[in-house]
This record gives sequence, C-alpha cells and structure tokens, in this order.
Amino acid sequence: MTHAHDKERQEAMDVAESAREQQWSHPSFAASLFAGTFDPDLVFPYPEQPEADRAKGEAFAAEIERFLLTHHDAEKADRDGVMPDEVIDGLIEMGAFALKIPEKYGGKGFSQANYNRVVSRAASYCASTAVWLSAHQSIGVPNPLKMFGNDEQKARLFPRLANGELSAFALTEPGVGSDPAKMETHAVRSPDGKGWLISGKKLWCTNGPIADILIVMARTPSEVVDGREKKRITAFIVERAWKGIAVEHRCQFMGLRSIQNGVLVFDQVYVPNENVLWGEGKGLKLALITLNSGRLTLPACCSGVARSSLRIARMWAKERVQWGAPIGKHEAVASKLAFMASHSFAMDSITEFATALVDRGDADVRLEAAMAKLFCSVTLETILNELVQTRGGRGFEESQSLRARGETPWPVERMYRDARINTIVEGTTEILHLFLAREALDFHLSKAGDLVLKKLPFGQLVKIAAKCAAFYPGWFLKQFLPGGKSLPDGVPATLARHLAFVRKTAKKLARTTFVKMLRHGPTLERRELLLNRVVDVGIELTVMSATCSRATMMLKKNPNDASPAELADLFCRMARRRIAVAFDGMSDNDDRTVVAVANGVLEGRYAWQEYGFIDPLAREEIMKAKDRGATAERDAAGSQRDAAKVRSAPQS
Repeated sequence: MTHAHDKERQEAMDVAESAREQQWSHPSFAASLFAGTFDPDLVFPYPEQPEADRAKGEAFAAEIERFLLTHHDAEKADRDGVMPDEVIDGLIEMGAFALKIPEKYGGKGFSQANYNRVVSRAASYCASTAVWLSAHQSIGVPNPLKMFGNDEQKARLFPRLANGELSAFALTEPGVGSDPAKMETHAVRSPDGKGWLISGKKLWCTNGPIADILIVMARTPSEVVDGREKKRITAFIVERAWKGIAVEHRCQFMGLRSIQNGVLVFDQVYVPNENVLWGEGKGLKLALITLNSGRLTLPACCSGVARSSLRIARMWAKERVQWGAPIGKHEAVASKLAFMASHSFAMDSITEFATALVDRGDADVRLEAAMAKLFCSVTLETILNELVQTRGGRGFEESQSLRARGETPWPVERMYRDARINTIVEGTTEILHLFLAREALDFHLSKAGDLVLKKLPFGQLVKIAAKCAAFYPGWFLKQFLPGGKSLPDGVPATLARHLAFVRKTAKKLARTTFVKMLRHGPTLERRELLLNRVVDVGIELTVMSATCSRATMMLKKNPNDASPAELADLFCRMARRRIAVAFDGMSDNDDRTVVAVANGVLEGRYAWQEYGFIDPLAREEIMKAKDRGATAERDAAGSQRDAAKVRSAPQS
C-alpha cells in the first residue's frame, strides 16, 4: 500500500473515530462478552414489552394488515414499478407514517417495539411498503428530529410530518459509500451569515424523489486540531420546495420495484441556520447514533419475511409428495425446515431483545443493534435460498405465472429479489463487521491501544507499559479459569449447557483477541478476515444468549409447551459448530494466499482466465458507434443538401 493510500485510510479512520460514541455510559451485554464476561443479569429475564403497549401495537398491525390485503396488490405494484397513490394516501390517513412522532404533535407516539411490529407485518406482505414506511421514519426526519432536534424544530416540523409530508435521508454519493472522508457535497456560509449554501449530488436516496423534507449530510469547513485538518460533516434539514434541488434520476432495482429512490442534485441550495440539526460538525455522529435504533427496523422486517417463509415451506413440504412421502419427511428437505424454524426463532429473539433495550433506555445497544441487523439479514438470505430450493421450479416462477396455470401463487420469487438488498443497505455486511470489530476491540484499545498500535515517545510507552503490566497478567489468567455469575432459576438443562458454553467461550474469545492484537499490532486493522471471525463468534454468542433467554421466558409462561426450548437448542447446536469453525480459522486459514491471489486479479495476472464470454458492455460500444455513424451520415447528408442549395441558388 502506498503512502498516499495510507494517508487516505488514516484520514477516513480519523473521521469515523471522531464520529463514534467514545464512552459506554450504559451496560452492553455484547460488549461484556468481548471483554470475557458473561453477565446473565444483562440478558435474563428476557425483556418483555408491557402487555398494554403490546396490545396497542398489535391492534394497529392488524389494521394495517387488513388495509394492505384489501387495498394493495403487491404483485401488480412490483410489475408496474409504482406504488399506487391510493395506497400511500391510505397509509398516511391511518397514521402509518406518523408512528414515531410524539402524540403531542399529532403522531402515534409508538414505542420502538410497536413500530417494529407494524413495519415487520407490512414487510411480510410487501417489502416495498415497509421501505416506504421505514425510509421515512427510521432514518428520515422523524427519528433524528426526535433525538436531536430542538424545541423550535420539533414544533415546526413534526405536525407537518404527522399530516402526511414525507421525508428522506441523503448521505450516500456516487463516489462515496461508507467512507465519509470523501464526501463531496459541501455547504458554505451564505454571504449574509444567516444560512448555508449546499451543493453536491446524493445517490440512492430512498423516498428522495417524492420527499417533502430531507436530512442532507454535507461537509462544512474543516477545523485544525493539533496541527491536523479535521473534516467536519453537518446535518441539514432541507425543504424539497427550495430553489436549487432537482431529481436527476429515479433508480430501478432487482427488487423493491415500487419504492421511490433516486439521485438528487443540490445547486447552491440556501438553508437557514435554524435548519442545522444538532450542531455544526455533528452530522456523522448523528447518523451513527440514529442508526443504533433506526437500523433495528431492518432485522424486524427480515424476521417478518422469515416467518412468512417458514409457513410457505411448511405447507409445501406437507403438500408435495415425492417417492411415496411428503418431501418434508425426506432428510434433505427436513434439514431446511429445521434450519428455517430454529433460525427464524433466533432472529426474533435478538431483534426483540435489542428493541426492548431501546425502549427501556438503560442499556447501550450499539453492538446489539448492529449484530441484529447483520445476523438477521445474512440469515434471511439463507432462509430464502432454502425456501426457493424447497419449492424447486415453483420458487423460481413468478406468482402471476403460477396463478395463471392454477397453482397457489406464493410470491417466493419476489420475496427472494426483495430481500437481497438487506445485506447492503443501512450498513453493508462488510462495513458492519468493521464497525463491530472496532467496538469489540475497545476494551483492549482503551488500555493497551497506544502501546500496541501507535508510535509514541519512549517515556510515554514506559508509562503505558507499566499500567498494562499491572492489569493484564491477572486479567489474562482469569480468562482460563472457570467461574462467573450463576444462571437464574428456571433455565432448562438443555439450554443451561449452551449458556455454560457461552460463558466459557467468551473468555476464550477475549484472550484470543488480545493475543491477536499483540501479534499483529498496527496491522491488525487490515486483517479484516481475522477480525470478521472474532466478530462472528461474538454475534453467535450474543444471539445464543438472547435465544435461550427468550425460550426460558416462554417456557415459564407455558410449562407444557417445550417447543421454544427445542428451537433454541437446535439453533445453539448449529451456532456452536459455526463458532468452532471460526476459531479454527483464526489460526489455520488461507488469508494470506487469498489476499495474494486477489492482488493478482487486480494486477491482471489471471486475465487469461477471462475468456470465452460475450461482454455485455460491448453492445453499449456498438450502439454508440452506430449512433455516431448515424449522426455522421445525417451531418454529411445535411452538408450535401446545403451544398446543393448553394449551387442552385441564383448568382448575383
């Protein structure tokens, strides 16, 4: 890697590091696992939603279900690529776009649990509908305005949003995905000092083409800290009606065909000072904090689709008979059903756990929320892949085609397409691994980071080393010793042994992470495959714990029904096998060879392997050449006509 790349990478890391939450003001179950501590008090008893609040959310979820079934043809909207106005108007009228707006401003004032319940229900029927709702409320204006807006901003904007004006969040740019240091959209002070002028282009802005109010992230003038430039990003509340905003393009996708997503251009858009949200330079931090709770909507949606997938698979596996028995009785299909049932239960468990913590407000959920998003989006991909395989050709066939020939029109093909975005949007799987790795290392970085990762004067190194020498020997020894808080009463034996495994493995994970940090030093941040394995183990342990806790709670409520414990047991068995593979891969892997071959691909060393195919872009060049030829012919013909006119013109 060149010096320029090193500098660019460091700049990006500095921007991201300055935006992350530096302190752990509340406990985090996942964070404690990475530090080697299994604290059952943070996950037991399983946090339940108050019954009155649950009933309120369930009633509205049932209402939105009735509305969608009677007024919204999801298959037609997918084919046409348009969400009908009457559907959006109906959702606005019933208050579905005002779920997170406080009641005093005309909204529903729903808890995070009820909001997730409603959007999850919508997603199980039509993912595009769920995106309309969540893009407006999870990351659009309502959520960050509720968290960071001042009283004047809330009083001015919440009533408008409650009455049906829609919103969007504009962050991504054509050349900037997850690297905010490269953001090009910028804002400069207006000449009168009373506002800002924003210019730039935003890509993939969901709801953007139709939004009335947007939150736009833009670079504002940098400041110098310790002799180094510190780039700053600020969040602005922007009105769509203002001069200088244009929709350049509406994007079309593999799935989610009826959402509104596009490219927005800002040309010297004037924004008054009172529309700066939270404060200058706090935009990226605002986005990250908002996503801690906002991104929980996505795993909730994934869970809804997973439950729908399980039902379709169960019904088909009982109905379809091959070789004298329903296909669900054959082990090859039975394994798929078991995976879908156990893992959809785990998806519900981690999502509802993290959601309850948000509503309680007494825990730090940055890790749990990111884990829920990563785990649920990846797991749903597997579940839907298994569903398509279980349905065979019917899983690949469009529902309208199935209906036309008299078969049950389960929309598996659409579900599969719609779900593919989930591992990309609101933090790709790769970026979330890096985010979680940074947070997982925070325990060690806060104590030994300067010693291992930085080049400091000898005197400072000695002081840091002395502190580490006083702490780490005792801590490291504890990671080999049994012990810890005992489990609460009522945990069934089948699950208690899994939780004992979590306790033991958390210690192994903590000491392994520390050893890897010592071994790799400053290069650890680039060992992404290694860090991914560390993170994956932490996720599995966290989901196992939440799943066992939820099953225990359900068993206490209904002691005669052991089915939740059965699902939790199977999930934990499978998770433990994945954990074993991850640990093996930390010391026995092909990472260096993988990276070497990848570099060879980039350098063109294996270009000879790229043979015998038709380049789809070649047609683009052919068509361009034809257009140039046609243009040249028209120009030549025009020149000939002009020449003929000159020759035939009367001579003076």
